[in-house]
Amino acid sequence: MRRLSFAFLVLFFSAAPALAQDQNSGLPPRAAPTAHIQVQSLPVVDSTPKFDSDRATSAYMARVSGAARARSDAYFEGGYWLMFVDLAWALAIAGLLLWLGISTAIRDWAMDRTHSRANQSILYATAYIVIVTVTEFPLALYEGYFREHSYGLSNQNFMAWLGDYGIGAALSLVAAVILVPLLYTAIRRARENWWLWGAGIAIAFQILVAVIFPVFIAPLYNHYSQLPAGPLKTEILSLARANDIPADTVWVMDASRQSNRISANVSGFLGTTRISLTDNLLNQGTPDETLAVLGHEMGHYVMGHVLRGLLLSGLLTVVVFAFVNRVFLFAVDLFGGQWQVRRVDDIAGLPLLVALASLLFFLATPLTNGIVRSAEHQADIFGLDAVRKPDAFATAMLKLSTYRKLEPGKWEEFIFFDHPSGRTRVGDAMTWKREHIRDVDIRDTVSPQ
Repeated sequence: MRRLSFAFLVLFFSAAPALAQDQNSGLPPRAAPTAHIQVQSLPVVDSTPKFDSDRATSAYMARVSGAARARSDAYFEGGYWLMFVDLAWALAIAGLLLWLGISTAIRDWAMDRTHSRANQSILYATAYIVIVTVTEFPLALYEGYFREHSYGLSNQNFMAWLGDYGIGAALSLVAAVILVPLLYTAIRRARENWWLWGAGIAIAFQILVAVIFPVFIAPLYNHYSQLPAGPLKTEILSLARANDIPADTVWVMDASRQSNRISANVSGFLGTTRISLTDNLLNQGTPDETLAVLGHEMGHYVMGHVLRGLLLSGLLTVVVFAFVNRVFLFAVDLFGGQWQVRRVDDIAGLPLLVALASLLFFLATPLTNGIVRSAEHQADIFGLDAVRKPDAFATAMLKLSTYRKLEPGKWEEFIFFDHPSGRTRVGDAMTWKREHIRDVDIRDTVSPQ
């Protein structure tokens, strides 16, 4: 009986839940009990570091101070006066050639040697370049040799400097022998409209120089070798490919044989493009600084600054030739009898043409500097966007302070600077950094304040 009773109890309790479910299956469902949960929002934490671009710019500027800053300022400011001295020297040479009758004597000598007007122009141009080279030599010696050594900017001994000066004089002679006969042929045939043809010849020559410079002219002054394979070359060529620059190697020039200045360029035009940098940049700069500088130089190519420069300089050349035409006629009306020069097609009037052109180009200095400076600013921004190394760009700009004034006045920069000043360029880099401070690669370069 106990066993039966126990079995009955087990069966009952096992069946009870099922019976209860069957009995409740007809009832409507009831909601489960709920409890109110209090929820609070967590504060949003901004992990972006704070960055003051003005403060950072001032900190960079403070890195160059004392004697180094004074020497840099003195060197650059001295260049202002040399601009006036160079102009005065050129005008004085032209005046001596005209007023002393030297120019007409050379013309008569050339006419005695040949009846060909073209050959007369070649003989006159040769004599003219020789005289100008000799008379300008003392000033060139001071500016290019003694002054550079006094500021510690030259590595050349006298003979090395003289060799480079001779190369420049030879190139001037070649250019004169080609251009002067073409110019006077245009003057004789175009007559009143000679200045348009003359401007066209000058513009065509500028284009020719842009094309042949990296291949034929630059190697006359420096030896070029390919940058050895390595991470830096790989990054440079990758940057070039990313920006559609047709270069398959990177060239290094031995600029240290002349000075300690750092530099780089993407030169050439119409198929002669080359990426070049100086050994000084490799030796004095970090890989990031080298990339930052080359990013700037690539910006010139990508944004078409070579073509833009040729177009704008061509427009200015037309204006200069028009000015020279008008003033030349006025000058020979006043002094032509004493100079024995009456017509613009007289080769003896070449010193006057050169003097007038030099004067107008000098007066246009703020304009030409502004054109170049705007292109340099655009290339700065392009380089910052492409390379994304604002601090490396800033430190590279400080290394240019050995020969460029860092903080000029507003009008000083407007008139005399063909590049943005050091403070302007570092300020632009720090502004770029501030606006990209949330980017991971830029944020990691700043310690939270």
